[in-house]
Amino acid sequence: PNYRLTLCYDGTRWKGWQKQGNTDHTIQGKLETLLSRLLDQPIEVAASGRTDAGTHAKRQVVSFRAKDLDALRRYPPADIGAVSLEQVEPRFHARFSCTGKTYPYRIWNSDEPNVFERNYLYHLHETLDVPAMRRAAEDLCGTHDYKAFCSLKRTKKSTV
Repeated sequence: PNYRLTLCYDGTRWKGWQKQGNTDHTIQGKLETLLSRLLDQPIEVAASGRTDAGTHAKRQVVSFRAKDLDALRRYPPADIGAVSLEQVEPRFHARFSCTGKTYPYRIWNSDEPNVFERNYLYHLHETLDVPAMRRAAEDLCGTHDYKAFCSLKRTKKSTV
């Protein structure tokens, strides 16, 4: 069967999502190793997107094919959590079936330390120039072609 797994993770100690040849310390690498051991078969997962080193995810959707499983929540390390697991139709693919992504960026704009959230926000001591930020944000409003940000320049889908 085909599965849709929704994860959350604290990326502080990880080298990003995508497995790499020079380290096994990635979320994808850890998850594939875990699932492969648990199910006693090689497992490859596809994600709706990738995160960089140190980046966190509240809801990262991955898909994979495997025999039935029900013990996934007991095995990940404490900073990777299985939010939900469901069997989905065979054509579902986390990356190609994705309909949207949200990337929040949080700034702690204070001289006070924030030790409990320090891994989840950017600490900026300087005063923010909010009017300048609003003027700059105006350039993002409206309709734009984002083809320059695509890895595949030839696509059947619109980049507008």
